Parts: sequence; structure tokens; C-alpha cells
Amino acid sequence: MGEADRPEAGGSGKKRPGGGGGILMGRIFKVPVYVAPSWFLVAALITWFFGNQLERIIPGIGGTRYLVALFFAVAFYASVLVHELAHTVAALRFGLPVRRIQLQFFGGVSEIEKDSPTPGREFVLAFVGPLLSLVLAAVFWLGMLVTERGTVPGVLVAGLMLSNLIVAVFNLLPGMPLDGGRMLRAVVWKISGRPMTGTVVAAWAGRALAVAVLIGFPLVTHTGVLVERQSFTGVDSLTDGLLAAVLAAIIWTGAGNSLRMARLRERLPGLTATALTRRAVPVPADAPLSEALRRANDAGARALVVVEPDGTPRAVVRESAIAAVPDHRRPWEPVGGLAQDISEGTRIRTDLGGEALLTHLRDHPASEYLVVEPTGEIYGVLATSDVERAFVAAMSGGGRPSGR
Repeated sequence: MGEADRPEAGGSGKKRPGGGGGILMGRIFKVPVYVAPSWFLVAALITWFFGNQLERIIPGIGGTRYLVALFFAVAFYASVLVHELAHTVAALRFGLPVRRIQLQFFGGVSEIEKDSPTPGREFVLAFVGPLLSLVLAAVFWLGMLVTERGTVPGVLVAGLMLSNLIVAVFNLLPGMPLDGGRMLRAVVWKISGRPMTGTVVAAWAGRALAVAVLIGFPLVTHTGVLVERQSFTGVDSLTDGLLAAVLAAIIWTGAGNSLRMARLRERLPGLTATALTRRAVPVPADAPLSEALRRANDAGARALVVVEPDGTPRAVVRESAIAAVPDHRRPWEPVGGLAQDISEGTRIRTDLGGEALLTHLRDHPASEYLVVEPTGEIYGVLATSDVERAFVAAMSGGGRPSGR
């Protein structure tokens, strides 16, 4: 339920509306709030299980119990939204852009596009979420003092107090991707002086936490520490095991993603347009594809740029379009019909790299980009496929491929 920091390989060729899937519910502080489809499944499960418990707690409530349970599910996720808004407000105060907030399967996520510049701000940014959840738990605890037990308001207030307390405690666990993991990262970062060291420690702590949840949660419920159980068999034990497996998988995957994205952030400044650009040869629009490819092979180039008679670049020949032309048609296929016109968004300067390159590709999705010198001369062509491979290599810790 903590904040996420997930840069994208912007050359995917597809622009994600609002940064991802889900239903847009509105904007808060100009940040879009989405509800993922998985939320409706969880809301239905909460309504079903909580509704069944209400029949035992408030005898005679009848079918109304499911309406009350649905209200509880919505109120719980409203509390989760407050938790995420705490991260968002802190990020905006620190000058960090927030792409979106999304409510999803197990809570929510605030997608913050940049890393905190200092470990102190990283700690604050992570801590404000659980802090707000603790404040909400305290508010609902005060509400329990003025509501009658065994009534609908009393049960709702008690349920929201307990759920917010669980959210706060769970998120304070010291492992990525939880808020406690980011707090641990900040502490190790402060001590070591290296953010990557903090990320590695917090990510492995998250993986250890995932194993602990997978093994420990069923054992704790079996011993009756959390709930009273008669045996270690049956539907309850199976439910505990499945819940533990899902939570462990989410934590393990999130820890791994945090580590990969940290590697990407560390190597991002080295991902430059010049390092990834393919050598290109200029060809006239009416040149046959076979002849254009021959020129490219002779020059050791991997891309074609359509130019005007005066040498001005007009379009970039698409790699996918070349592959779609059979060999026997290539002597009669002019390259002009296979090219994508150059626009302001598909023209990139050689000095573009790192975050700036990532942002430009995300804002102007295309399959190929013309890379030009500051003087306007053709340097080469940047292909989306090369960018994606470079990002994958950076996230896995490998070297970056060279386009030329």
C-alpha cells in the first residue's frame, strides 16, 4: 500500500491513458485517481465475508447486512485512499511529480515518478502513509467510545478502527515494497551514503518478509494467536494458506521490482540517444527498397532516412514495414511508401538522455525516431526495440546494447 516509483520504457509505442488501466474516478490535487478492476473483486469478497459475520454479531439484521458490509468495503478503501494521499501530498511538497493514485487488489499505490533526493525526505515520504492510517485508527477508536456495541454504527466504527490499524502495522513492516521497507532503505542510505545499498538491503528484507508471511501466517492463525481455531484442517486453514501465499507473492514480487527499478535508476544517466542510435543512410523517396538496403549494407548501417533532393530529412523508414515486404517485391517497392514522416516529437537531439529521453519517448510514442546533431545534421535512427532492450538490460544489471 506504499508509494511506488516505476519509470517506464517510454518507447513502447503505446501511450498508457493516465499511466495505466482502471477506471478514472477523478482528480485530487490534479493527480488522477484510478480504481483497478481487481478492486471490485476484493470489494465483493469483503462484502460477502463481513456480511456473514454481521449476522453473528447483530442477530436479526437480515439481508441488510450485505448493504452494511458494502458500505464498510467502500469506507475501508476510502481510508486506503487517505493513506495514499498522504504520500502524494508529501511528494508534491518535495517537488516530486505523481503520475497517478490507483486503488487495487491489496490496497493502493501512489506512482511517484522521481526518487527522493535525500534519505530524510525518503523516510518522511514513506512514513506519512502509515502515520495517517494510525491517525484514522485513533479517530475511529474515539468513535467506538460514543457508539453502542452490537449496533450497526458500533460495528462499522470498530471494523474501520481495526482495519486501519492493520494497514498501518502491515505497512510498517521493514521490507520492500512496503512503507517500512522504504523507511529501512532511507536509514541504510543515510548510514552508507549510497541509495542503491539501501535499496538492496530493503529489497532482500522484503523477500525475507515474504517467506516469513508464507510460513508464519498460517502457523499464527493455527495457534490461535489471531483467531480461535479448532484444527489445522478445513476451509479456514485453506483460506489462511491461500491468503498467506497471495501476500507473500505480492511482497516478493514488489521487492524484486523495487530492486530492478533501482538498478534502472542507477544506470539511467548512461542510456543516451547517441549510445542507442543506429547508423542510417539517406535515400530518396523513389529509391527501390532493394537498392536502399544494399546501400545500408555497404555503409554498415541499420536504418534508412528518406531525404529531399537538398538532403533535408523527411521521413524514417519503418523497420516493421521493411520486414513485411517479400524479397521478390523489394526491387519494385519505393522506400517512400514505407516511411513515417518526421514530426517535432519524432526528432531527437543527440544530447538527450536519461530522464529527459525517457520522458520524451513516453510523451511522443513511435516506432522510430530521427536523431540529429545540434546543428541539424542526421546522426542516425533510434528504434523503440533498441530502447526497450536497453531498459531490460539496465533493470537486470547487464550492459546496455549499442545501437550503432
